[in-house]
Amino acid sequence: MTEVLGECDTRFGAVREALGESLAKDDVGASAAVFVDGEPVVDIWGGYADAARTIRWQQDTIACVFSVTKTMLALCALILADRGDMDLGAPVASYWPEFGAAGKGGVLVRHVLGHTAGVPDFAGPVSAADLYDWQAVTSRLAAQAPEWEPGTQAGYHSLTQGFVVGEVIRQVTGRPVGAFFADEVARPLKADFHMGLPAEHDSRVAPMIAPLSSPSGDWVASAPQSAGQERGTAPGAEAGAGIRVSDANSEAWRRAQIPAASGFGNARSVAAVQSVLACAGTVRGTRLMSPAGCDMARSEQFRGVDKIIGAPMRWGIGYGIFDRDVVGWGGWGGSMVMVDLDARMVVSYVMNQMLEPSEETYRGLAIVLAAYEGLR
Repeated sequence: MTEVLGECDTRFGAVREALGESLAKDDVGASAAVFVDGEPVVDIWGGYADAARTIRWQQDTIACVFSVTKTMLALCALILADRGDMDLGAPVASYWPEFGAAGKGGVLVRHVLGHTAGVPDFAGPVSAADLYDWQAVTSRLAAQAPEWEPGTQAGYHSLTQGFVVGEVIRQVTGRPVGAFFADEVARPLKADFHMGLPAEHDSRVAPMIAPLSSPSGDWVASAPQSAGQERGTAPGAEAGAGIRVSDANSEAWRRAQIPAASGFGNARSVAAVQSVLACAGTVRGTRLMSPAGCDMARSEQFRGVDKIIGAPMRWGIGYGIFDRDVVGWGGWGGSMVMVDLDARMVVSYVMNQMLEPSEETYRGLAIVLAAYEGLR
């Protein structure tokens, strides 16, 4: 079994074993964390930060977590709603008037967070480079019409959610969502998670590695054309914009504000941030929101078959709902976070080796199941 470094409470030894088994099988480098009551009971890592296996994955190695970033975006929205600065039941156009064009006046903020807004993708092709221009991409979304009556159906808003909610946050606070997150969430919690990565952190980034079936790095996350999924598309995938693994490894991607997909961190930082939700708003004496504000995350916005994912889903406010008290989400290729509001536990997993959609979730789920074994 591959060596696993870091701290692990003896009760949670199964988590260390699960990560070691994954590193010995499919992973190149990865980290896993379990926080209970806001305290780390597991903070481990192992393997390599590069495909050539020459650079060890370190305690402070970070990687792109793709759609796990949505849980950070959701937390920002919940904090603002809890403060009374944002009304989740208000039209997006009440904060961003241009968005009301082309029949979108009835799109509520909660519709976007719950993937029921009817703008799951961009009208017409879009490249990764297009996503780096905030003004251009938000203007494009403001001008297009919804694909269905808002609130009546759900379809995974893989990239558009971040730009719409992010623009609302910018209108409300006067700050880009990455700056709001850094000032109001990451800094108070001393969490090493970034939405728009500063250049000084580049040396710590583990580049993402495409599955063995696409070693060139041109593996693409593309939207499914029917209920069946194309290669590269899965719950958590950055569908619709033809995003390649090589795009995610570029400097432009690291600097960009893509609030649904371009977050960088490790398992420790993901768990530290999401402990706000698990701990009813207060972590280690730092209060970011109220218990009632945290409960909004599991307020069901949709239950049924998601038009884009093509599978039954339950959507809360910015989070997938997996059980009455368990919410979270995963990222393209395999990263994952699960938040148990009843057990006050967060489990997270971040890696650099991406897997095909049919395989990507088993590693994170193995970590989650091992964590529950320790909790029992």
